[in-house]
Amino acid sequence: MIRALIIDDEIHARNELEKLLDATGAFSIVGKCANAVEGVKAINRLRPQVVFLDIQMPVIDGFEMLGMIDREIMPLVVFITAYDEYAVRAFEEKTLDYLLKPVAAERLSVTVEKVRDHLQKREHPAYPTPELTRIPCVKGGNIKLVPSDAVEYAVCSPAGVHVYVAGEPYFTDLTLKAIEERTPLTRCHRKYLVNLGAIEEIRLQEGGGAELRTRSGATVPVSRRLLREFKRTVGL
Repeated sequence: MIRALIIDDEIHARNELEKLLDATGAFSIVGKCANAVEGVKAINRLRPQVVFLDIQMPVIDGFEMLGMIDREIMPLVVFITAYDEYAVRAFEEKTLDYLLKPVAAERLSVTVEKVRDHLQKREHPAYPTPELTRIPCVKGGNIKLVPSDAVEYAVCSPAGVHVYVAGEPYFTDLTLKAIEERTPLTRCHRKYLVNLGAIEEIRLQEGGGAELRTRSGATVPVSRRLLREFKRTVGL
């Protein structure tokens, strides 16, 4: 059975697609999500083999959501759309396939064969993904879209990944690697990324390491392993 995740902001559309996928006998539905933020969290946790992803969702659409997924766990993507013009763009984005709403069982059978073929070939999907200009975060029970250029630094801890803006932490379901690959933040430590524009001081330490001071007064470590590369990045 192919592990599948459905992401669509319309509950009726999610339920109807689930029935169609169940009827094929090819899929095990591991989850259903109502928005992109839930979708990223579910992909990180459930690791589906294929995602049926609605393009038109509020705030964060399907295209932008692709840029929030770590390439190493990127599933196959089948776009779902009610608009023909978006279907054309889906092919331009080189996703596996697209389905028009309302989804027809006959057309879905074509998608099933495409999914099976790609999984048998063990082809890892490599979709072009946009640069992240916004990082979805959770703060006080609300979802906040933090501009990536406003982030001073990001850190990965046992509690998860947090980005810091003006000294305030914001939790995000994005991985540190996805943030590194798709934002201007630079790796300075195994567990830290930093915004070069937010650095006010570099303090070299005994033993070969360094410490950065950001504009909010926070300190960020630079590992010895990455110090030489970091100096080259900042032009030292």
